[in-house]
Amino acid sequence: MGISIPYILRASFSSNSFLENPAELSIMPPSPLRLAMIGSTPGNGHPYSWSAMFNGYDREAMTNECPFAGIPDYLNKEPVETLQIPDAQVTHICCVGDGGFTAEHVAKCSLIPHVVENPTDVIGEVDAVVIATDIGSEHVERARPFVEADIPVFVDKPLADNSPDLKTFMDWVADGKRIMSSSSMRYTKEFMPYRYSTNELGDLRFVSITTAKKWETYGIHALEAIYPILGPGFLTAQNTGTKDRNVVHLTHECGADIVVVASADMFGGFGCLQLCGTKGSRAVSSGDSFYAFKTQLEAFVQYLRTGKYPFPFSETVELMQLGIAGIQSRDEGGRRISLSEIQNQLN
Repeated sequence: MGISIPYILRASFSSNSFLENPAELSIMPPSPLRLAMIGSTPGNGHPYSWSAMFNGYDREAMTNECPFAGIPDYLNKEPVETLQIPDAQVTHICCVGDGGFTAEHVAKCSLIPHVVENPTDVIGEVDAVVIATDIGSEHVERARPFVEADIPVFVDKPLADNSPDLKTFMDWVADGKRIMSSSSMRYTKEFMPYRYSTNELGDLRFVSITTAKKWETYGIHALEAIYPILGPGFLTAQNTGTKDRNVVHLTHECGADIVVVASADMFGGFGCLQLCGTKGSRAVSSGDSFYAFKTQLEAFVQYLRTGKYPFPFSETVELMQLGIAGIQSRDEGGRRISLSEIQNQLN
């Protein structure tokens, strides 16, 4: 069964920078890949859902016991024959963190054979690691032992939420370490037509998108949803909101103004995208979470299998710079932050 990743690589990237072409890894053997699921943070059910997409799941336990009601809701809608990602299995789990659930319970629901006490216990036992936590300031230390052991790592969004940690990841990638990170919103099915073309809308002049929860953890969902539509070239960020209600104005070299709203309790308005151009406009909302999550994980498996990075690491770097700029702007009373200012922090 092939892996379909509906992503268009943009031709404008230089082929000479490590950011566009991180070190390619040796192709993994055809036997099922052994993955470790690592970490837990409050409100993040990815250890349950992501593991189920590889392993299948105990329907009764997941439906009746999973602390995240939305997960069995979308898993139970999927046909058994299309649920799982082939030729890869989560074989080990370690839920270090304060997510409010245990590794033993995730293993029960998502059919994971091995529970370990310490993250480093999986070194030598798996082919790759998935860090399933969404606190960017923790990700360097969570990833470090696996990076140093030369184990490929997928890091849940956001990769980093401050410049020193982003610089560490950039240095690791420059040294040939195998690191991938993304939001599932990069693969939102409902937004795909506008990644291929917005020509019918003319030149984009205004884009808006919404998300729930905090800018630090969920702002990246909104940013990565629009990034494949607009492409690289963001210029400034200005956050005139608060920690609970972020209102972020971005500018882009294409001439568009972009507004991202991340409001703590706006769960009914997650993923509402508006595109306005010189010839037309569209409004569309994200909906199929399962498709987005599964395609995101398939992209990582494809990377492990082929050694080909699914999108330039420079995109991840620019997205993290936007997130950092949004935090810095808000903390400085709404000052407009140039991305070049954040880039200077990384030198």
